[in-house]
Amino acid sequence: MLSPYVVFKVLILAAFGFAAALAAAPGLIRLLRRYKFGKNIRDAKDAPIMAALHLAKQGTPTGGGIIVWGALLLVLGLGELLVLLFGPGSYPGRLAFLDRGETLLPVGALVASALVGLLDDYWNVRRIGGGKGGGLRMRHRLLLYTLIAAAGALWFFFKLDWDLLRIPLVGNFNIGWWYIPFFILVIVATGFSVNEADGLDGLAGGTLLSAFAAMGAICFFQGKYDLAAFCAIIAGALVAFLWHNIPPAKFFMGDTGAMGLGVTLGVVAMLTNTSILLPIIGLVFVAESGSVIIQIASKRLRGRKVFLSAPFHHHLEARGWTEPQIVMRFWLISGMAAVVGLVIELVDVGLLGR
Repeated sequence: MLSPYVVFKVLILAAFGFAAALAAAPGLIRLLRRYKFGKNIRDAKDAPIMAALHLAKQGTPTGGGIIVWGALLLVLGLGELLVLLFGPGSYPGRLAFLDRGETLLPVGALVASALVGLLDDYWNVRRIGGGKGGGLRMRHRLLLYTLIAAAGALWFFFKLDWDLLRIPLVGNFNIGWWYIPFFILVIVATGFSVNEADGLDGLAGGTLLSAFAAMGAICFFQGKYDLAAFCAIIAGALVAFLWHNIPPAKFFMGDTGAMGLGVTLGVVAMLTNTSILLPIIGLVFVAESGSVIIQIASKRLRGRKVFLSAPFHHHLEARGWTEPQIVMRFWLISGMAAVVGLVIELVDVGLLGR
């Protein structure tokens, strides 16, 4: 029988994540402004439509995703401290959620990818590196995130002896060593897809909130309560982030948030064996990255664009949609898609009638 304490643990840790991020945000915003850690908008020669639409945002502090993974690490440290003070079996000690089988890998993936993203943000701000306007080159970013994903894939395949792929409503399939490249593809694709959605005030934060809430619910119904708590803390911290990120944003998420949380979302999907559901739960991310792929392919193969600007949210801006209109409507789509993904999972595991 499910203990009421488990429900309390997930909810109270979500509240802790929210409180920690909300308390830290004003100080972080001041710190970013003091050190002129402001976003550089791409040059009009490279992206004329986006530059025209977002020139006023030049210099807005970036790197705000720090408060999300920073809040998670703070709550994690608090939980481990309670274990030391009261013992692992005590009620306070049971608030700890660091578990080798459930949360160690996603915590490690979040920190590693967030630090790479923070370096990219720093180089962009200082106009260092070979990226357009500063930052890491795309091939270097791809290599670094692929290495992080490969570490996770090897952990799953060799340490956990895991090569099982679940197709909802169909069944389980052992795919052998193909699990390694599949794992890498899911993680890297999710990370870069979330990053494409980080282009309007509140867009990435709100869509990530829906995705992590759905994943947290899936973890809970699968009995992975520590992983559910992990997702709940991120969701709580994202609510606090959005408090300062909704239009007009006081700071941007930056790669340290978008790439870090995108990679982590993919890892959680692999841990819950719901990678096939991830394109549904993260429908907005798929649409955003898909529009970029279509745009690039069309320009190279046909010599012309499909969209006025890519990702798709910039196309809608160019068509005259206001920023709040796009963000709110994408939030609605993201929320409904997350619910659909959750329902499919519940039907698949037999918690809803089939």
